[in-house]
Amino acid sequence: MAWRAYACAFGVALVLSLLLTPLGAWLGTRLGIVARPGGRRRHQGLVSRLGGIGLYIPFLAAVLTLQVLPPSWLPPSLDPKEMTRLVGLVLGSTVAFLFGLADDRYEFPAWPQYLAQFLCACIAIATLIFIERVMNPFTDRLVVFPWALTAALTVFWVMGMMNTVNFLDGLDGLAAGVGAIVSAILTLHMAREGQWSVALLPLALLGATAGFLPYNFHPARVFMGSNGAYFLGFALAALGIIAGARMATMLLMLLVPILDVAWLIWQRWRAGLSPGTADRRHLHFRLLDLGFSQRQIVVGYWLLCGAFGLFALGVSSRLYKFLALVGLGLVTLLVLWWVGRQAPPPSEE
Repeated sequence: MAWRAYACAFGVALVLSLLLTPLGAWLGTRLGIVARPGGRRRHQGLVSRLGGIGLYIPFLAAVLTLQVLPPSWLPPSLDPKEMTRLVGLVLGSTVAFLFGLADDRYEFPAWPQYLAQFLCACIAIATLIFIERVMNPFTDRLVVFPWALTAALTVFWVMGMMNTVNFLDGLDGLAAGVGAIVSAILTLHMAREGQWSVALLPLALLGATAGFLPYNFHPARVFMGSNGAYFLGFALAALGIIAGARMATMLLMLLVPILDVAWLIWQRWRAGLSPGTADRRHLHFRLLDLGFSQRQIVVGYWLLCGAFGLFALGVSSRLYKFLALVGLGLVTLLVLWWVGRQAPPPSEE
C-alpha cells in the first residue's frame, strides 16, 4: 500500500508546481519583481523572479499531505528522530524561501545573505541535521567528528550548497534540472538503503522541480529567483545529510558547480573584489561566451550530474568513489584554468 504515499508525494508536488509556477510568473510581473535584460542575463524582455513559488509551496504541500495520509498508506519509519529532522527541513526551507523573497524584492548586499544562510545552517544543526560521521575511503572505518568540527562542517555544507545553487541559477533550467537529478538519485539511494519513509522527501522535491522545469527551460518564462535558489539549495543540503550524509554521492553530482563557485571566490579575492560580486566569470557563462548554446550547456551539466550520480549508486567501493572525485576535480580545475585564460569579461551587476 506504500505506493500510494509515493504517488501522493510526487503527484501533489508535480501538479501544484505546474499550476503555481505560472502564478509566480504573473505575480513577479505584476509586482515588478523581474529580471531585466542586460548584464549577466541575455534573455529577452522582463522575466519574473518569483518562480520559487512553484518550487517551495508544492514541496511543502506534498510533505504536509503525507502527514495526514492514513497510516496504512505510509511505509514504516525506522528512525525515531525522523520527525525532528522533518521539522528542521520544513523550517529551514521556509526561512530560506522567505529571505529569498525579501532579497528578490530589496536586493540585499552580500552580508545579510550570508547571515540568512548561517541561520538556516543553525536550524539544521538544532534539528539533528548535521554531518557527524563519515567512512574513511582508505580503511572503510567510521570516523566520528568532535562536536565543534561537526557544527563547522554542517555550516560550511549548508551555506556552500545554498550559494552553489544560487550561483548555478545562471542559465535557463540549469539549477532546476540539476536539482531534479540530485533529488532522483537521492530517492533511489534511500529506497535501496531501506529508508522507505525518508525517500518520500526527495521524491516530493523531484515532483516540484519537474513541474517547474517546463516553464524555466530555455527560453525561460520565469526564473526561480533567490527565493527558489535558496530554498532548493537548503533542501538539497539537508536531504543529502538526511540520506545518511552521503557526501561522496552529493559531491560527485555537484562537484563541478561547487568547484566553479570556489574557483570564482578565489579569483575575486585575488582581484580585491567581494565574493558576492556579480559577473560573467562562472563556467556556464564562459562556455556560453565561447559559442555553446544555452541548451547544450544545460543538458551537458545534466548528463554529467546524472552520470556521476548513477556511478555513485552503482559502485560500492568508497575508494573508487574517492578516486573518481579526485579525477573529476582535477579535470574541472583544468577546464576552469583554461577558460580563465580567455579574456576575462568585466564585472557586471
